Amino acid sequence: MSDPVRPQATRPEAAADVLLRLEGITKRFPGVLALDDVSLEIRRGEVHAVCGENGAGKSTLMKVISGQYQPDAGALHYCGEACRFQSTAESEAAGIAIIHQELNLVPHLSVAENIFLAREPRKGWLIDRTALRRNAQQCLTRLGVNISPDAMVKTLSVAQQQMVEIAKALSLNAQVLIMDEPTSSLTESETEKLFAIIHELKHAGVGIVYISHRLDELAQIVDRVTVLRDGRYVSTDCFADTSVERIVAKMVGRSLDDVFPARRSVPTTEVLLRVQGLTRQGVFHDVNFELRRGEILGFAGLMGAGRTEVARAIFGADAIDAGQVFLGDQLLAIKSPRDAVRHGLAYLSEDRKHDGLALKMTVAQNVTLAHMDAVSNAAGMIRFAKEQEAARHYIDALDIRTPGSDQVVRLLSGGNQQKLVIGKWLFRESRVLFFDEPTRGIDVGAKYAIYQLLDRLASEGIGVVMISSELPEIMGMTDRVAVFHEGRLVTVRNTRETSQEDVMHYASGRSVPPAF
Repeated sequence: MSDPVRPQATRPEAAADVLLRLEGITKRFPGVLALDDVSLEIRRGEVHAVCGENGAGKSTLMKVISGQYQPDAGALHYCGEACRFQSTAESEAAGIAIIHQELNLVPHLSVAENIFLAREPRKGWLIDRTALRRNAQQCLTRLGVNISPDAMVKTLSVAQQQMVEIAKALSLNAQVLIMDEPTSSLTESETEKLFAIIHELKHAGVGIVYISHRLDELAQIVDRVTVLRDGRYVSTDCFADTSVERIVAKMVGRSLDDVFPARRSVPTTEVLLRVQGLTRQGVFHDVNFELRRGEILGFAGLMGAGRTEVARAIFGADAIDAGQVFLGDQLLAIKSPRDAVRHGLAYLSEDRKHDGLALKMTVAQNVTLAHMDAVSNAAGMIRFAKEQEAARHYIDALDIRTPGSDQVVRLLSGGNQQKLVIGKWLFRESRVLFFDEPTRGIDVGAKYAIYQLLDRLASEGIGVVMISSELPEIMGMTDRVAVFHEGRLVTVRNTRETSQEDVMHYASGRSVPPAF
C-alpha cells in the first residue's frame, strides 16, 4: 500500500491560528475500517468543509473530535496542547460543540430544556425557569426562527428540530463548532439565516467545520475544503482554487457528468392509485390525484404545504375527515398503517433513523421486519435460514454495502440505510411506495444509486411517489409533478413540459384557489 497523503504543512504565519489539529487518526469498527490515518487542521476564523461520500468517514471523524468515539491510533491537538476527550461533555467544556446530523434532542422536553440540557440556569438548587426561557428565546431570536421556547420538541417538524439543534450548539459559545448536515431539513430562507450566523461566528474567530452534501452552497461560506474517500484523506484546497466538479471527482474517484440516470421506466395509462377529496381539517383540503403504473409522481411545495401530511394520511398514520383512496378499482378502508401495509402501500419517512429502521438490530432483521410471517413457521418461530436468505437477496439486489447481513444497522452509511428501508418494503411486496425526501443527507454518488433504484422500481410496475424539497431532483426524476400550497394540491404538471420557475410560481401561492 502506498504511503498516505497528508495535508500540506501549516505555513509559519498561520501556525498560531490553528485551533485544532488531528494527526494520523484511525478508527475501526467490527468488519469496517472507518478512518485510516486521517489528518486535518482547523484554523481560527475559518469555515472548513469536510466532503466525501456516505461512508467516507466524515461523521466518524467528527465524533472522534467531540469525544463520542475514541480513536484506535493518532493524536488530537487543541489550542496547541495534546488532548483526548473522553465524552461530549468534556469536549463541550473545552469549547468544542457539534450540531449532529442525527438530531440529538429529547422529545418529551421543551425547546428551552433541550437547548440548555444539563446546563440549566439555577437559583440555588432549583432551575431558574424564567432565565431558562429568556436565554432560550435569545438563541432562537438570533437564528430568526418563530419557535416557542415552551413548545415540546416532539410536536415540532424535522426542520424545526434542526433549528433547535443549531440553537443548542450556538448557546455553548464554542471556539470550534462542527456542523454535520445543518441545512438538510431547512428551507432556503432558513439556510440564509444560518449562513448569516456562520459569517458572524467566523468574524468572531470561531473555527467552523462544515459537512454538507449540498455542495453548491459551499461557495457562500467555505474557505477551505478537505476531501475524504473510503476513510482516507485525499486533499485539502482553498475553495477559491477549486470547483464543485473537482471536489465531486475527488469524492467518488471519478467524474460525475450526469446527475440523474437515463430513465428506463415508461408510464402507462393504467391508474394504480387514485385519491379523491382527501381532507384533514386545518391541514389539507380536497386533494385529488392519480398515480399511474410505471411513473414516478413528484410532490413539490414549500415547507408546511401538506405534502408529507397527505402521504401519511394515505398510509393511515394520520386520520382523515373526508376522502377516498382506490388501489386500482378497489376502494380501500385504511384506518391504520397496518391496513395500508396489508393492501401493499408503503411510506418511507424522511426520518429513516426514527421511523424506518431499528438501528440496534441487524441488516437481516430489518429486511424482514415488515413481513415476519414470511420467515416464521406455523408456531411463530423465526426461521433464521429464511431470514438470512432474504437479507442476502436484497443486499445483492440493492447493492447494500455491508460486511454482512449480521451487521448492526446504525453502523451503515446513510445511503445504505436508505437502500435497506427500500429492501424492507420490497420484501413486503409493496405495490405503491411513498418516498419522503429519499436522498436527504445522502452524498452525490449514493443519490445517483437511489435514483437508479427508483427508476427500476417504476419500470417493474411499482407505483412511486417522490416527495422532495429539492426542485432539481423533482425535475430530473419525475414524470409528473403535483404542486402543493398551504394544504391544497393546486396543479399537476407534466414534468417535461414545465420548469422550476413554473413549479415555484404555484408553490409560492401566486396561482392558487382561495384558502379553506
